[in-house]
Amino acid sequence: MMETGDCACGQTSVRDEAAAWFVRLQEPDTGADEQQRFDAWLNEHPQHREEFQLLQGLWSAADLLSTPRLQALAETPRPRPERRPLLRYAAAASVLAVALGLGLFSGLNHPGTYRAEFATAPGERKHVALPDGSVLDLNSRSRLQVRYERDRRIIELSAGEAMFSVEHDASRPFIVEAGSGKVTVTGTRFDVRRDATQTRVAVEQGTVKVQGRAAPDDLFVSLTAGLGTVVDAEGKVQPAYTVNPAQLTAWRNGKLVFNNASLSEVAAEVSRYRDKPLIVTQPSVAGLRLTSVFKSDDTDALLKALPSILPVTVRPLADGSQEIISR
Repeated sequence: MMETGDCACGQTSVRDEAAAWFVRLQEPDTGADEQQRFDAWLNEHPQHREEFQLLQGLWSAADLLSTPRLQALAETPRPRPERRPLLRYAAAASVLAVALGLGLFSGLNHPGTYRAEFATAPGERKHVALPDGSVLDLNSRSRLQVRYERDRRIIELSAGEAMFSVEHDASRPFIVEAGSGKVTVTGTRFDVRRDATQTRVAVEQGTVKVQGRAAPDDLFVSLTAGLGTVVDAEGKVQPAYTVNPAQLTAWRNGKLVFNNASLSEVAAEVSRYRDKPLIVTQPSVAGLRLTSVFKSDDTDALLKALPSILPVTVRPLADGSQEIISR
């Protein structure tokens, strides 16, 4: 049996695969299927992730070096068995030659551009590593577009929810545009949820600036860890209020957490994880409150448990959806 630290393929071939994937992910037409294949390769063995992350580090550092220095790094030194740490860096630098050869770096302070789109189906979650070292976690029914330019990194969250762990880069702010709201950071950890009528922002670490997309630069609400806000459909940002980031992002661990939530809110949330919606039409039922925790990948269990918690029953409808009614 292969031990955890061993790879079925040689280190050189893994490095070549990492370089090939890195170059492929720079293409503007990278789709969801390609991203899924990359995720599968990345999780296949710890060495895959190690080699890819090393290449990401070289990519992030490249704009700090002059063109001659980049070219020098791309020339792999002759191996010296007694200097393994140096060899590791030199060998990794040889991977940089792949990117250099394809023109992904164009010189000092000019990092390459990057475009991609990611989406999740009902009940699906996705973990995405971006070229600069930032990481995205997408919730169910989410869709976003990524566009990295010379002086900024832009994410358009067109639907759903995502958790952002942003790699610090003061020269290129990280901007999330969602509905009528806009979030700007240089490096931090925060969650953005886009609903039909509003956008919610919650900060777990660092500081973010939240404003309406059409608002002037000097009109914004600043959030630090443990604070959140909501941007309405007109782009008005509410004052900051205290939030529980762990509870709001429990979906990352496959949990649905309801704390004195109305059944109308519960139905709306559960519907995000099902092919067909959960409906509440009776006002007396919609106003009932629920406090509990369920698994997001087993919402049928929630429906089975509801009648034992509240005076309701769940009935199937002809189109495959389900309705919560009074018992």
